[in-house]
Amino acid sequence: KSINSDLCEDNDYCYASGRWRGIPLERPTLRLLHSAYCPTHAQTQHASHVILSLVENYPNYIIINLDKLDYCASLKNLETISNKQNYKFIKGDICEAPFVKHLFETEKIDIVLHFAAQTHVDLSFVRTLEFTYVNVYGTHVLVSAAHEARVEKFIYVSTDEVYGGSLDQEFDESSPKQPTNPYASSKAAAECFVQSYWERYKFPVVITRSSNVYGPHQYPEKVIPKFISLLQHNRKCCIHGSGLQKRNFLYATDVVEAFLTVLKNGKPGEIYNIGTNFEMSIMQLAKELIQLIKETSTESETENWVDFVNDRPSNDMRYPMKSEKMHGLGWRPKVPWKEGIKKTIEWYRENFHNWKNAEKALDPFPVTQPFIQ
Repeated sequence: KSINSDLCEDNDYCYASGRWRGIPLERPTLRLLHSAYCPTHAQTQHASHVILSLVENYPNYIIINLDKLDYCASLKNLETISNKQNYKFIKGDICEAPFVKHLFETEKIDIVLHFAAQTHVDLSFVRTLEFTYVNVYGTHVLVSAAHEARVEKFIYVSTDEVYGGSLDQEFDESSPKQPTNPYASSKAAAECFVQSYWERYKFPVVITRSSNVYGPHQYPEKVIPKFISLLQHNRKCCIHGSGLQKRNFLYATDVVEAFLTVLKNGKPGEIYNIGTNFEMSIMQLAKELIQLIKETSTESETENWVDFVNDRPSNDMRYPMKSEKMHGLGWRPKVPWKEGIKKTIEWYRENFHNWKNAEKALDPFPVTQPFIQ
């Protein structure tokens, strides 16, 4: 669907007036580009769940999945929709500017959901320049091409880690960005590029910052699937440093609902925290998973499945966030921890080998060699 700058329809962004009126999910034929390096990670694992929901529940959406198929990708996560008429997979790299420009010219994209990123914090300490190249330069390529193509909405998926750590103060969307690791720094820089297109051109961008996401489809380099997979392979949980660091965890389907809410009701130029009050220390996480998977009954039995390893060069203690803006749009997390974690454990029991290189993800930091297929 093309946009005529002289006309303002009820549910479009109008370049003539600079007004945005939202996108109805029932709208006839909408072409949506989902970009990904891999449908995984606490910030991007939920990408595959978003695609599944859109393809299955909104047949008028034509979902174009752009993915480089990096080391953490698994097409098995989306095999149930691979033959759907409203789904199209394109292998490609957001850092290749001519390719991205051609994609927008030929596919006539209406909306972009930009999940694509290098995301593993451990790896960012040893592959810093690659993280900067993909996350910052790649985002600049994508938002520039989207602006030139006059897409109607550009949603950039960021992370709570851009705030840095806090022991007591809760972050809201106006809190300053103070990232403490290379991954978070690259996401914060990319946010600045995206936001500048709103400030300069009134190009309708929206930024989301989410807590840690868990659930099926997540490559087992992240803490929850890593601990689950280690225990299911009779190996100890490897805990960075003291294990007292706390994280907030959101189940994947709750995040799907959050993105559908932002897609429909998110306002251009705005930032939305997608968070939860549920918080757990990494040590407590390990203990709960050990009890669930190994059925231990005593503290000493539990401790036998824990191994303390070197900490990261920097490891924030907490990322407490306020999510009142999302609550104002009608979204709140619904899935209880006990329900979500049991579903996740069961999924990894059956699907760990969806990735050919999954066992490489189970080693602790430091990571010294790039993962390869």
